[in-house]
Amino acid sequence: MPVDRSDFAAALGQYAAGVCLLTVRDGIDDVGTTVTSVMSVSADPALVAVGLTASGYPAEVLEEVGSCGLTVLAAQHAIVASRFSSAGRPSARHLLESVPWSRAPGSGAIVLDDGLTTLDCRLQQLVGAGDHVVALLAVDAVVALNPLGRPLLRLRGRYVDESGNPAARA
Repeated sequence: MPVDRSDFAAALGQYAAGVCLLTVRDGIDDVGTTVTSVMSVSADPALVAVGLTASGYPAEVLEEVGSCGLTVLAAQHAIVASRFSSAGRPSARHLLESVPWSRAPGSGAIVLDDGLTTLDCRLQQLVGAGDHVVALLAVDAVVALNPLGRPLLRLRGRYVDESGNPAARA
């Protein structure tokens, strides 16, 4: 018997997940999306895997361009995370007007200057997985590392800090 979709989402919502921003720069614009399905795959070579909606534009652009930036968001980025998880969002640059960012050296993708860490990545493979795709990414560079920052987490459908308190929406 198939698992009810809402029961499945509620069950996995009990698992706190770090929140990242995946960005891709194509020849015309910058595209970005909030992702919580991110995992370390290998240290040698450096590989991470990211889950993306299969029918979403970010997955399409990533497949076409072949490189991206990945920023692990800090607790102060709850609004950024919300902006990039909304449907029909405009260019990434417009969503980041008040947020300091720069470009990753290899991909040219936007990375946040005050994230917990930022990675410059190349697409190795896209694997279909139900209504999502898993992007296997080779990490070409650790652009920034902020080991003292506080993480942004997603838990029970809300953005929270490491204590489980609602993340600041400043």
